[in-house]
Order: sequence, then structure tokens, then C-alpha cells
Amino acid sequence: MERRDFINTIGKAAVGLTGVMAMGDFMKTFAAQSKKWNFVFILADDMGWNQVGFNGSTFYETPYIDSIANEGMSFSDAYTPAPVCSPARAGVLTGRYPARLHITDYLPGDRYPWAKLTTPVLAKGLPLEEVTIGEMLKEKGYTTAMIGKWHVSVDKNYKPGRPGDPGSQGFDYVHTTVKPEYDANPNEDAHHAAELTQHALKFLDANGDKPFLLYLSHHVVHRPIMEHPDLIYKYKQKEGADLPTSNPIMGAMIERMDTGIGMVLKKLDELKLTDNTIVVFYSDNGGLDKLQSQAPLRGGKAMVYEGGIRVPLAIKWPGVIKPGSKSSTPVIGCDLFPTFAEIAGCNKYSGKVDGESLLPILTGKKFIERDLYWHFPHYHRQGYLPSGAIREGDYKLIEWYEKSIYGEEKAYSLFNIKEDIGETNDLAEQMPGMVKKLAAKLSEWKQNVNAQQMEKNPDFDPAKALFFKHDVDSNSAEALGQYY
Repeated sequence: MERRDFINTIGKAAVGLTGVMAMGDFMKTFAAQSKKWNFVFILADDMGWNQVGFNGSTFYETPYIDSIANEGMSFSDAYTPAPVCSPARAGVLTGRYPARLHITDYLPGDRYPWAKLTTPVLAKGLPLEEVTIGEMLKEKGYTTAMIGKWHVSVDKNYKPGRPGDPGSQGFDYVHTTVKPEYDANPNEDAHHAAELTQHALKFLDANGDKPFLLYLSHHVVHRPIMEHPDLIYKYKQKEGADLPTSNPIMGAMIERMDTGIGMVLKKLDELKLTDNTIVVFYSDNGGLDKLQSQAPLRGGKAMVYEGGIRVPLAIKWPGVIKPGSKSSTPVIGCDLFPTFAEIAGCNKYSGKVDGESLLPILTGKKFIERDLYWHFPHYHRQGYLPSGAIREGDYKLIEWYEKSIYGEEKAYSLFNIKEDIGETNDLAEQMPGMVKKLAAKLSEWKQNVNAQQMEKNPDFDPAKALFFKHDVDSNSAEALGQYY
């Protein structure tokens, strides 16, 4: 793939703008602002759909995150581009499906040389020819910051100026961090939540007088889970602490992050930036179900069940989004790139963007729903199997690659997500026509995006199938023996 010059006028996004919203009304909104719209994009790590108050949690305390939803819009059916971190982040940053980028697992990924199917070779990192949200906004004169977890480079040995790190992908102010070791001190800021907050405040103080993008990428609530004992104790005493959907350690971690988010929101107020700043809260993928149940969703991280791909999303856009708005329209992380582009007035795109601008939803206009797709051709060290999925309207089909490639029975599962959010009633045998239709669509999509396919493995050994071999050629072996 060659780097393309930013081409065309606003493209699909512009069609959405002029087709669903009166241009005069929209321009009046912009005219009322003294500056361009700023963006604060907050990304949580492995935070489940059911771990925020605006999705119904009463155990986890997220007042500042909830304020984004209460003063803006929450999305009940928001999805990640992938059920694990690197591909999800690549999809969000570029607006393109991870399958198209050949980043479909966490980087650098794991090898399973004796598994039933061969695992595709991943791209080493996000290619430099891809245009990120940061690069796109820099084209419009924005100052950009990436603070926290990056995880779309060849490894985590970030260095200023190194190709593939944030500084070469459109970000001016860069402060990268990695998750803690398992023997880190929980009495300290193990997951860097306070540290990242301080860098965010520093960036806002220095750059609040010009258009900016602040990409604040937290490590909360990724493993290893740890926090200050006093804060954990608070959550252990709470009603419901013993429920499968509660984890006191995660409660403490989330409160620490939420407090920092509150400080960022207060800084916007202090600098009189709130009224012309769009704030987005999102999670890269669902939570790990072995640490906390994702109920009412099924499964969790590294699965294409809802628990792995449905995530919290809230967007605050002062003066445009009606406070307390709710949307049940299925949306995906790839939609954020074209949404930011349209709001910023960007009239150029690089290559094919798979996402759609959410402007019609945010402004209360008609949004044409489309099918959503996932491709996870990988085994996972928690024992989860390769799969893909498509959501069309209320229906979702899952393809189990081992069975489909070997021509075995029950290669597909079908669920009515609207009626069965927990995916408990498999309709595949009752609705063979729907299975055939959605399976054909999923197959065609994989071909269209040039998705890497799994194949039968001639070295398949059932006794050793799920013992992974880390690809030490593309990264240090620091992840061996740990959950990434």
C-alpha cells in the first residue's frame, strides 16, 4: 500500500453533512464559537461495557465519566474494531478495519505452531503510510498530544523520533507509558493514572489558546490489576462486592482514573475551553471475563461475543448534542476518524476509510445503518478460539474458523442481539437462510478488505495445540508467562 495524498473533498462525511443537516444551521453553530472545536479523546484499556454508571453500573463509581454522557450522548450499542488492544487502536486511529491493516491481534502476537489452523503473520506495526487522527488534524492546524498507551509500534521501547512511534504518526506532544510489571508497588501510581493526568493538564495549560487534540490513553483496567490498599478496601466494603460483575480492585483503579478525568474536565472549565471542546470517552475492547463477568453480555476480551466487542462510548459536544441523549444505533470505533474530520472541517482523506461520520446521530438526524464486521484469526492464551462476526440490524453471526475451514458442523452461531443481548439462544439451526446470507456477506467482506485467512495446519498436534510460542523476532519476550 502506497501513501496517498489527501484527496477528494470531504467525501462520505460531507455527503452525510449536507444530506442530513441544514448547512445553515450547522454553520450558525460554528459561527457562535470563537475558535475551532478542540478534541479530548479519552481511551480506557480493557474497560467493560458494564463498568460505567451510564450503562447501569451501581458498583463502579464513575461520576466524571458519566458526566460526559449526561451532558452529551451515550451509545448503548457501541463496538470496538477488534476484541484486543492493538488492532482496536489501529482501527480507531485510522478509521480503517484492522483486517485491512493486517493488524488483527495484539502486537507482536503469539504463535501456535501446533494449532489446528495456521496463524497469519501480523504487520510489525501501524504502517507509516497510514494517516492517523493526529496527522489528519495536524493538516488542519491542530496541535496534537498522545499521552499514555500507544501499542501500535513494533515494540514498546518508545524513543523520540523513532519511526512508528507517536511522534512519527502525527503527535506533537508525546508521553508514552507501559503497563506495570506484576511486582510493581500498588501503593504508587502503578498504572500511571495520576501521571497521565498531570501530563494532560500540562498540555492543556500550554496549548489551550489554539486548536488541539488531546489523546489521553489510559492503562486502566488492564492486567496486572493493582491499586492502593485503602481504595481497594473501600470497594470491598460496598454492597455487591462479592457479585461476579464486581471487582473491588478494578473499582479502585477505575475511581483513580475517573478522578483524573474529572481534573481534565475541570481544567477545561478553568481555561474557559469547555464550550468549544468535544470530549469522547471510549474503551479499546471489552473486559477480561476471568477477572469480572461482563453480564448481561456474554464472554469478554479476545472473543467476538458481545462481552469482547461491545464497549462504553459517550460523546459531549456543547451546544450541539442535547444533554442526556441516548443512541441505540450500532456504531464502531472506526467511525471516530471521519467524525473528527468532519467536525474539524477536514476536506481530505487518505485511502479508504471504513468508518462513517457520526454527525447525523450526534445532531439528531437520520443515520443510515450499515453492517459491522470483525475478524480475529488468532488463538488466545486464555483458550479462546479464532472467529469472525457480522452484525446486520438486530442479527449477529459468528463464524468459528476451525469448524468452517474444516467443514465441520456448527461452524456458525446466530443471535438476535436486540432480543437476546446475552447471546444465549443460538438461532443457527432455526434460521439457515439467515446464516447463509450473513456468512456470504462476511466472506465477501473479508475478500474486499484483503483479510488474512487461516489455513489447515500440516503440523497440527492436538496434544500441544494451544501452547503458544512468542514471536521473539518482532519483540522482546517480556510477555512470556504474562497476560499481555
